[in-house]
Amino acid sequence: MEFTRNSRQLLSKIATNDRHGENSPYFDGWKAYDSNPFHPTHNPHGVIQMGLAENQLCFDLIEKWILENPDASICTAEGIDKFKDIAIFQDYHGLKEFREGVAKFMRRVGGNRVKFDLNRIVMSGGATGANETVMFCLADPGDAFLVPSPYYAGFARDLRWRTRLDIVPVDCRSSNNFRITRAALEEAYEKARRSNINVKGVIIANPSNPLGTVLDKETMRSLVSFINDKNIHLVCDEIYAATVFSSPRFISIAEIIQDMDCNRDLIHIVYSLSKDMGFPGLRVGIVYSFNDDVMNCARKMSSFGLVSSQTQFFLASMLNDEEFVGNFLRESSKRLAKRHHVFTKGLERVGISSLKSNAGLFFWMDMRPLLKEQTVEAEIELWRVIINKVKLNVSPGSSFQCSEPGWFRVCFANMDDETVRVALERIRQFVLQGKEKDDVSDKSKHWKKQNLRLSFSSVRLYDESLMTPRMISPHSPIPHSPLVRART
Repeated sequence: MEFTRNSRQLLSKIATNDRHGENSPYFDGWKAYDSNPFHPTHNPHGVIQMGLAENQLCFDLIEKWILENPDASICTAEGIDKFKDIAIFQDYHGLKEFREGVAKFMRRVGGNRVKFDLNRIVMSGGATGANETVMFCLADPGDAFLVPSPYYAGFARDLRWRTRLDIVPVDCRSSNNFRITRAALEEAYEKARRSNINVKGVIIANPSNPLGTVLDKETMRSLVSFINDKNIHLVCDEIYAATVFSSPRFISIAEIIQDMDCNRDLIHIVYSLSKDMGFPGLRVGIVYSFNDDVMNCARKMSSFGLVSSQTQFFLASMLNDEEFVGNFLRESSKRLAKRHHVFTKGLERVGISSLKSNAGLFFWMDMRPLLKEQTVEAEIELWRVIINKVKLNVSPGSSFQCSEPGWFRVCFANMDDETVRVALERIRQFVLQGKEKDDVSDKSKHWKKQNLRLSFSSVRLYDESLMTPRMISPHSPIPHSPLVRART
């Protein structure tokens, strides 16, 4: 114990502070999965990972393209002649053809309504590094950013840990589908000012993580007006831009400011290929700013997190293949829509609703009727049952600073169809057992709340028109115990 304490004293205060955010159910769920991962044959009673926002639905399209384009790699016979040129030092601007490909991809994802300047594209090690880079450029230790909640749990790490910045949540509520309002922004801003907190800006995720919704024009114009009036920054994390699978469409902040009278030096975009194309392991993050000083500063800092030149070379060829990109985006949208439908409709059949959404790799599940009481403690109690007994890693809303207990983020694009069936069957058994237990004690009167009615007449939790009909998997470690009872 004494040795550990002395060892920590040898490290920096930044390295040992607790601002990383790792001590939360969001990361605890990942650890539970890592220690006991589900496998249909090797470990059928393991934890199913539904807390990882990863897009694995279109790998077959990527693999097909790679086989058809062997010269896109410097590690093949067809591409080996480029090895030396790519392996030697590249400057911080990155390969021109790579930046051209990214600019074209961002434009296409935005509906070809705005052009992106390749000279404003700065690389970083994933969106994590891009967000931190922007924070270093815009704020000093002790400064703060307003962040509408619920917000991505990793922001605690990305925005705060090494920068020593603070986050001021802007409470958004389910009564208006968690829409960001000017009134909520003003309230959070003034509260921070009264606490002598220097607010340097607002950061949003559009499409939203964890809500899976896109911002409308009115809301975005209101955001721009707000930051312009306060003379603070607006950082838009648009890393889920190409995961929109139904209307309304995604609108980039770059499109919004085209016809607005505002200070563009205050507007910055973070982008990545981790979600839209399913490449988190390639660590491709992008900073795009309309502020020249931010661009110059970010480019200097990019030496700490450059994308490898081999990766740039490979992606340049792929992103500049317009036929492939168009087909990929169309097919990805179809597959995301299909999987989203399967999951949400399956849950509806056992009376579990979710926020209406049309983007992202997740949805916002409403478990409020299953809480013993409307508190964070009750939410965590329910989460512990789900992770430890039902063996599903879903992330509780408190991890995302949601002001209303009982919401959970469910990721749906990181698994195959068979795992989807197992997950839905586990949920079905979980709810059914809770219903039976509640019936014995109180004739089911607790199972009504906010017009939600649970129906247990159907044993099929998937749409046969969307998934190949087969028996639901028997691999289900459902406990013979607790589902907390809903109360009115």
